[in-house]
Amino acid sequence: MKPLLVFQHIECETPGVFLDLLEKQQRPVETVRLHRGDRVPDDLSPFSGLLVMGGPMSANDEADYPWLRAEDRLLKEALALDFPTLGICLGSQLIAKAAGGTIRRGPRKEIGWYPVRLTIAARHDRLFGGFPESIEVFEWHGEYFDTPPRAVNLARSALYECQAFSIGRHVYGLLFHLEVTSSMAYDWVRIFAQELDGVKDYIRPEAILEQLPARIDALNRWARIVFARFCENLR
Repeated sequence: MKPLLVFQHIECETPGVFLDLLEKQQRPVETVRLHRGDRVPDDLSPFSGLLVMGGPMSANDEADYPWLRAEDRLLKEALALDFPTLGICLGSQLIAKAAGGTIRRGPRKEIGWYPVRLTIAARHDRLFGGFPESIEVFEWHGEYFDTPPRAVNLARSALYECQAFSIGRHVYGLLFHLEVTSSMAYDWVRIFAQELDGVKDYIRPEAILEQLPARIDALNRWARIVFARFCENLR
């Protein structure tokens, strides 16, 4: 069985609960930790799929993070091959950029818990079919994109028109996080305390951790469904 390739951009933004499913399915995983200097593979042929995680940097920060260029090259290959690919937060922004979209700073950050409304197209989508019209998700982003070229918009929030998209049959981007565990949420609040201090006029850090066990449980139920469906088409 070919391994699933994972791009990780910072230590604390791991695949989270997705790893539980990969372990249960006994799927091998090859993690490229770009923040540690790991090299981007030459091509996608050795892998069954690609999972692109989040990170605090911008998709436009290629001067500061030169490996973003190599990542962009591989994402363009994934799009050309319709290779099974799932991008989370920064990962979705990188896919959108590789597809020809523009990544820009939003009017305000979404950090914490927000409802997203699924589009009509999502009702018939391979990953989101059968979901309720609205679900609560975990967000942590300040940049966004419009629906990328050739993409289908699958979800929107009050602030951002495109929260999830698909391109072709097998490439997906989610601006929000489904994979977050309770320990990850606590870690992010601690690690990104300075960022939270900069948005305290409209985001309360303590609200991020309110009712956390119940919220994480519901979030991870959706995560397991989405990721199990994604894994069905790994090569």
